[in-house]
Amino acid sequence: MHTLIADIGGTNARFALFDGRTYSPPFRLALDTVGSIAEAAAGYLATRPQPEAAVFAVAGPMKDNRVRLTNRGWVVDGAEIAGLLGIPQVRVVNDFAALSAALPDLTGEDLFPLGGGPPEPGAPMAVLGPGTGLGVGAFLPPDRVLVTEGGHASLAAHDPREAAVVEWLRGRHGHVSAERLLSGQGIENIHAALVALDGGGRPELEAAAITARALAGECPVCREALEMFCAVLGGVAGDLALLYGARGGVYVGGGISPRFPEFIATSRFRQRFEAKGRFRDWLAPIPAWVIMHPDAAMVGLAALARRG
Repeated sequence: MHTLIADIGGTNARFALFDGRTYSPPFRLALDTVGSIAEAAAGYLATRPQPEAAVFAVAGPMKDNRVRLTNRGWVVDGAEIAGLLGIPQVRVVNDFAALSAALPDLTGEDLFPLGGGPPEPGAPMAVLGPGTGLGVGAFLPPDRVLVTEGGHASLAAHDPREAAVVEWLRGRHGHVSAERLLSGQGIENIHAALVALDGGGRPELEAAAITARALAGECPVCREALEMFCAVLGGVAGDLALLYGARGGVYVGGGISPRFPEFIATSRFRQRFEAKGRFRDWLAPIPAWVIMHPDAAMVGLAALARRG
């Protein structure tokens, strides 16, 4: 029996076939090249065996086996896709359900350490992932995943500089969520705010350029923007450890953090992770990692498909 597994992000999709033991090498597709997820899946299956089931992980809130992509507006409907593709059973889950399901299977080189001690066996694990947006989830042993829209929770500033950035963004957007700073656009938002606050007239840059200039030491404002991104990331990661009791560890996924894990490790990430007043000692032993596995969601989708 083959199961189609698909990881649908805001920008790209990955498809693979799972045979009950392993999955085929993921096929990546830019969503700008197709008109719908059904069209993308049909193209992938055109030269492959017809699956008996499918599991789609989609970046957006899920209801009644359908998800609207938060950052694209498309609707991924399991019943509709089943009819269009002739697949008897199509299950649609939030993308962080898949990433959360992967956490117990990630080991060794799949992970880059960000401090803390060994994980507590049998304890909850939390995950957050800056990418096109900010996803949040958790794995609750032995086999339950918890998916939230925590990326849209209000962000609390930690110091006057962050408060000024948040206030500047509030003037533009009204509500300032964690996602406003912890995403690709978030890096751009931080940089734009810092430029404006310092009275600069430099043009706004894209996230990739900001990151590259920061890592190369070519631009002090870019460096400050990336440092602030990492500090806020650590603060939110520590919040999740408290909220979920995640003594099994906190994992940082998404498409951004694996590009500069060493920078995160030497940034204020860990300081801010633990900077929770009276609970500093409670947080200190909790490990954190950057997920380096390039297709971690596929690991989780295979786990979900295996459970049925």
